[in-house]
Amino acid sequence: MTENPLLNHQLQQPQQPDRKLPTLVFLHGLFGDMNNLGVLARAYYERFPILRVDLRNHGHSFHSDQMDYALMAEDVIRLLDWLQLDNIILIGHSMGGKTAMRVASTIPQRVEKLVVLDIAPISYQEHHHDDVFAALLAVQAARPANRQQAKPILSRYIQSEGIQQFMLKSFSAQHEQAFLFNLTALYHCYPELMAWQPVACDVPTLFIKGGKSDYILPQYRDTILAQFPNATSFTIAQGSHWIHADHPNAVINAINRFLSLG
Repeated sequence: MTENPLLNHQLQQPQQPDRKLPTLVFLHGLFGDMNNLGVLARAYYERFPILRVDLRNHGHSFHSDQMDYALMAEDVIRLLDWLQLDNIILIGHSMGGKTAMRVASTIPQRVEKLVVLDIAPISYQEHHHDDVFAALLAVQAARPANRQQAKPILSRYIQSEGIQQFMLKSFSAQHEQAFLFNLTALYHCYPELMAWQPVACDVPTLFIKGGKSDYILPQYRDTILAQFPNATSFTIAQGSHWIHADHPNAVINAINRFLSLG
């Protein structure tokens, strides 16, 4: 049984709102929440309306046994309808980037531009998160009382300190699954999150790639352009998959150029 089907969200207006300006909509990646792209959103608070959301099964949004990009796009569009937002710029990372691509292809007349952070419109065969799921399921089974007790459990499976800390942000001893996100649903729906149904979208699109990430590879170029013919790309050479966390200023500068901001 699901709760309120409207996504948990935060809409912030600049002090001097301009109705002509589009709303920047930020969509987080797997295991995240609306705060993950906050470092990017803060760069635009004074100029643009900003909408940040928790996607289904994440943060404080509703939990559901069903999860794929068609459903997540419907969730976002339902929220946009409820907020009466007809002119938007979508900025999404990883899973949020795929969701943003699906939204843009569904309502292109309402999307001015699209920014996709380190993900491609393809089906991924590799399981990028096996160790992460093993770690999270181990924490869930152990039922630690706090983050200090959860961290050494995560460290048995995840070597990266940064990824450990990222997962701990969603730790909650009060939740049955030990995390704010719906771990059971994410685990069972993971094949759908790796999959992709091709779209056709002529919205101007910027793909920003982390140079040390393998989520966007040169051989994906033709597949990307077949679906997003008005796409351009930018690579942050030293960036990982989490380019917004590694190199936020470089990401912001790339977005500024794409949006033609001085």
